[in-house]
Amino acid sequence: MTLPIVQVDAFTSEPFLGNPAAVCVLPEDRDASWMQKVAREMNLSETAFLRERPDGFGLRWFTPAVEVDLCGHATLASAHVLWETGRLAPAETARFHTRSGLLTAVRRGDWIELDFPSTPNEPAEAPPGLVEALGATPRYVGRNRFDYLVELEGEDAVRNLRPDFTRLAAVAARGIIVTSRSATPDRDFVSRFFAPAVGVNEDPVTGSAHCALTPFWSQRLKKDKLVAHQISQRGGVLKVQLDGARVHLGGQAVTVLRGELLA
Repeated sequence: MTLPIVQVDAFTSEPFLGNPAAVCVLPEDRDASWMQKVAREMNLSETAFLRERPDGFGLRWFTPAVEVDLCGHATLASAHVLWETGRLAPAETARFHTRSGLLTAVRRGDWIELDFPSTPNEPAEAPPGLVEALGATPRYVGRNRFDYLVELEGEDAVRNLRPDFTRLAAVAARGIIVTSRSATPDRDFVSRFFAPAVGVNEDPVTGSAHCALTPFWSQRLKKDKLVAHQISQRGGVLKVQLDGARVHLGGQAVTVLRGELLA
């Protein structure tokens, strides 16, 4: 039996930018080991697996190495596929049941808005090896339940980072968010995200990282609505909003590949 699989570039309106994710809608339950093998075969930062339920869709995310608890770009890609294929009507809310609870997505014109839990950080000591692995001096280091957050002095410092990924993989966290204020007037902050410990040296655009970045910059800039730019090689722009204990993540998406799994 063949199984359709779609590759979507998320947090961009242009093909070959943003963050690519594979999306597979399952007609029946499959075990985690099979999903992990598919994710390894796709070799993208995340592959999303959807299983329809009476009240929405079960959603799981896998990197090539592990299953993860929260992923923004593959959720955005999943919602895009559900609307594009007609599984959801254009005005219908996408509801996803995940390891991080219920997540939703709605269409806002050409944009998709995700409703995610806020994951604020607390100030923390830099763990052994972090500063050396980044090769930069932090202005601030914080920690939430997933990642370390490191603020640097400016956008150039973030853009010019060349981390030692072998040393960075030894840091006990899902990933490292590196951020600063933006040097561009129409954007509020920039970031990069490194996660070699889970098989992704640098993630092109990381929705879940903005669940930490949004409360961090909202507090510092004294505003609830912000424009974010993840300045990886592919790059991507997000519209983010802090709403109490939730974060709204806005992005665009474009399908670049449709195929079939034969195994």
